[in-house]
Amino acid sequence: MTTKDFDVIVLGLGPGGEDVAESLAREGWSVLGIDERLVGGECPYFGCIPSKMMLRGAELLADARRVDGMAGTATVTADYAPVHARIRDEATDDWDDAAAVERFEKVGGTFVRGSARIAGRDDDGYFRVQVDAETYRGRRVIIATGTAPAMPPIDGLADLDNSQDGPLWTNRQSVRADRAPASLVVIGGGAIGCEQAQAFARFGTKVTMVEASPRILGPEEPEASEVLAAVFAREGIQVRQGVGVQRIGASGPGVQVTLADGTTLTAEKVLVSAGRKPNLADIGLETIGLDSTAHSLDVDDHMAVRDAGQVPVDGVFAIGDIAGHGQFTHVAVWQAGVLTAHLLGREEPFGGYHALAWATFTDPEVGRVGMSEAQARDAGLNIRTGTQQIASDSRGWIYGPGNDGFLKVIEDTDRGVLVGATVVSPHGGELLGMLSVAVHGEVPTKTLLTMHYAFPTLHRSLLEALQALQ
Repeated sequence: MTTKDFDVIVLGLGPGGEDVAESLAREGWSVLGIDERLVGGECPYFGCIPSKMMLRGAELLADARRVDGMAGTATVTADYAPVHARIRDEATDDWDDAAAVERFEKVGGTFVRGSARIAGRDDDGYFRVQVDAETYRGRRVIIATGTAPAMPPIDGLADLDNSQDGPLWTNRQSVRADRAPASLVVIGGGAIGCEQAQAFARFGTKVTMVEASPRILGPEEPEASEVLAAVFAREGIQVRQGVGVQRIGASGPGVQVTLADGTTLTAEKVLVSAGRKPNLADIGLETIGLDSTAHSLDVDDHMAVRDAGQVPVDGVFAIGDIAGHGQFTHVAVWQAGVLTAHLLGREEPFGGYHALAWATFTDPEVGRVGMSEAQARDAGLNIRTGTQQIASDSRGWIYGPGNDGFLKVIEDTDRGVLVGATVVSPHGGELLGMLSVAVHGEVPTKTLLTMHYAFPTLHRSLLEALQALQ
């Protein structure tokens, strides 16, 4: 059975897909949105929002434990139940997307839940998209299928129970936990692994993190990795860097993890946070001349998908995690805005990716915009770097315990502008705003040095880092 034709079919209603689908529907376009999972995607149900609620609770516990010697004495008893209740009731509506579906349908969109597959084009140029036994047609297709937790090829991993009550977790199980496990092995020292490790450790979980690469937070500045590893050690998190996992097996009600060096670890749960895999393999890309084995889709500045010859495929667009410019909610929504404007024939707010910014919400937070020092050198730039330690900054010194970190800037000396910056600091993500403006707007370093920096503030550390450029 074939339904009516649509102006556009959106495959995947994560943050970006949902945004562009609703925006076009409000403009009177006939829009079909398809998703087999929850409308809104990973971020509101299993990622950004619930994980930050976990971290907020953990932060409060850490601050309470810092009262002694600073403001009196305090006895702290951790209880994860309020965090679980807040995630369940306030953030996810018990992992129910009825409100999101209703919002889309109220603006005129048509929603179908299921697994979508592109089935080529008809002679009139319309795309055919199949969902179960139904076939839908659209003048355009927007691919926003996102990513899923990757399962590395570790011996025994596939045999473990990854149900909610099983010993194997990804972020999709960990954020639904109603209690902090007694012990946890975290495989992968990226942003998700670091955030979850610290959150559960502060609620009393015995945590061991295993990272096969030489250091955790590998994409960040080495100094950032060093600071966070030291903080983790101080908080009782065992960090094993530079060693892989050989095999995993059930051990009683929990798991046993054998590392490549022969070390064995046992825990109640193992959290696999070893990256993400693109949801592209089974959506029929080959039927429209694209590579079904691709890890990402190549898009131009209008979010049009390009084929192997760099030629835009007429009517095919992509946004979000699978568009190759970072797996971040804010990137997906930004791309959705660019694509919506393009399709509506309006001025497009495309500003490039040279000032892409992101944050890891550990304590201290790790924020980054633009290039790292290594990336700038690899690009052949002549650079200077300047660093200010947060503890040496007036506000950082006042902050006291928990003031670990630094602010580092990278200047392109030929142009006299910043091309990157990293901040590791309490609330470091909040310092990214001014750093992003500086990098995105290519504000001259000389101009930044003439600014007024309110005293005493954490953001004043930027002035001190600029003054340290060499």
